Amino acid sequence: MTTSTPDIELTSDAAKQTEIYVRAFNAGDAGKLNQLYTDDAVSIWEPGRPLTGQAHRDALAEFLAQRPVMAATVRHSYVTGDTTLLVVDWTITTEEASGEKQELAGVGLDVLRLGPDGKWRYAIDNPFGEES
Repeated sequence: MTTSTPDIELTSDAAKQTEIYVRAFNAGDAGKLNQLYTDDAVSIWEPGRPLTGQAHRDALAEFLAQRPVMAATVRHSYVTGDTTLLVVDWTITTEEASGEKQELAGVGLDVLRLGPDGKWRYAIDNPFGEES
């Protein structure tokens, strides 16, 4: 189920990107989340298995259908020119069909690219950066 997220906009402040991502993620808004990525973005949501293009969009929509809840905190942010590296501590809680809660956690490495419109987007999304 997708919730309306009118307050989620692209940002010119790289330090706010994680906060915007978490809001869109928790709203279950795959459309808004996809807008936060570059057209050629790569995500490594399963270690060793990068996703791009339609496979990326499909996997995101499928995962959001499970109504996960995310929390994330930026540990480090490094900006140089049109590139940013974020080191992010995150947790995602899902609920099994049985009602049992499952929690995933990790340290992500995210690379943002500044677009010609002056807005940041994810070019590389690696939530398991510490492991892969």
